[in-house]
Amino acid sequence: MTNKQQAVLPHVRGYKCTLCHQEFPYDAEMLTCPDCGEKGILDILYDYDEIRKNVSRESLAQDHTNSMWRYKAFLPLQDRDFSPFLRVGWTPLYESLRLGDELGLKKLYIKDDGLNPTASLKDRASAVAVAKAIELGYDTISCSSTGNAASSCAGNAARMGLKSVIFVPERAPEGKLAQMLIFGARVVSVIGNYKDTFDLSKMAIEKYGWFNRNAGINPVMTEGKKTVSLEIAEQLNWQPTDWVVLSVGDGCTVGGVYLGFYDLFQMGMIDRIPKILGVQSTGCSPFVDAGCECKPLVVTEENTLADSISVGVPRNVVKAQRAVAESGGQWVAVPDEEILAAMSLLGRTEGIYGEPAGVTGTAGIKAALAQGIIKPDETVTVIVTGNGLKDTKNALAAAGSSVKSKPNLEALEASGILD
Repeated sequence: MTNKQQAVLPHVRGYKCTLCHQEFPYDAEMLTCPDCGEKGILDILYDYDEIRKNVSRESLAQDHTNSMWRYKAFLPLQDRDFSPFLRVGWTPLYESLRLGDELGLKKLYIKDDGLNPTASLKDRASAVAVAKAIELGYDTISCSSTGNAASSCAGNAARMGLKSVIFVPERAPEGKLAQMLIFGARVVSVIGNYKDTFDLSKMAIEKYGWFNRNAGINPVMTEGKKTVSLEIAEQLNWQPTDWVVLSVGDGCTVGGVYLGFYDLFQMGMIDRIPKILGVQSTGCSPFVDAGCECKPLVVTEENTLADSISVGVPRNVVKAQRAVAESGGQWVAVPDEEILAAMSLLGRTEGIYGEPAGVTGTAGIKAALAQGIIKPDETVTVIVTGNGLKDTKNALAAAGSSVKSKPNLEALEASGILD
């Protein structure tokens, strides 16, 4: 339920449909274009002159809010005290010590977003969704998800006292299901694929009037996710790398990554937008199949162990394709075997534990170097979007098993583990 109260946001000009390009006045309850329907995903338009009154490189240098809320001036929310919320964002950006050399790169940085409160980048979107739901007077928030968005929605809602109703495909990993249930969510495991799951969530949200956190519908989702780009730029002293690399499923995250850099470019805080490499699994690669030319997407099978990017019918198509095309980037696909290998490689070389979808970007760097898309003398930031504890089954498949030994040195030496 909602009390329909809406405050004017002076830094928000309104909306623009990504399909028909019509502009609309700001209305916090508006989700998609009234003429284009569900496929008419909206961009939120900002007044950058207004934002400049509140934020600059210098003001951020003096801001000790070590969370995504340091960028609240860039978000479509009322100004408020965000300290009660979970501490989302301001995750570490590591300069690679060994992985870059092993891949043959001049310079590599690793953004570990698996260290967010519920262990994925999706917390950024969920935190904004929960803030907007509270702002509008809702008591229940709902979404469909392959896993991470669901657990982040449940956790962020629980912190702020909202109820959550979550729809997931029955294949969702147990680690993510456990999170949702521990956070008190009402969880529906849908017998079907992600499309079936989304469709059921849509029907239920419309009937029961819950706040819609679905990333392919609600435009505030990409706004939350763009904070990862704002952080990367600031952590690199406003000199982003040549490339930013990440896995892609529904398209919301990669769309948000581009929007963050776009905002900073419009503000004059960075002098260029880095090229974006979108990486998918060969088992589910609708964006890669369509290519950089923004061709229509074809429904694909959801046949990958990287469940968080196993989306055969993406909802945020235009924003995702725009992110890669307008940044001068590229798309690549990698097989699941390479994704598993990347889990082990990232862990062994850098001590960072990513889930399959979280390390798909790392696997994509290797493929892009082999294809000549990324040059060895270029600099790269890769975003690890989720923690490996989300999916221990596949982590063990990537890492192999332990060695058993009797409790004496002779048996230890005989085991071969010291060889």
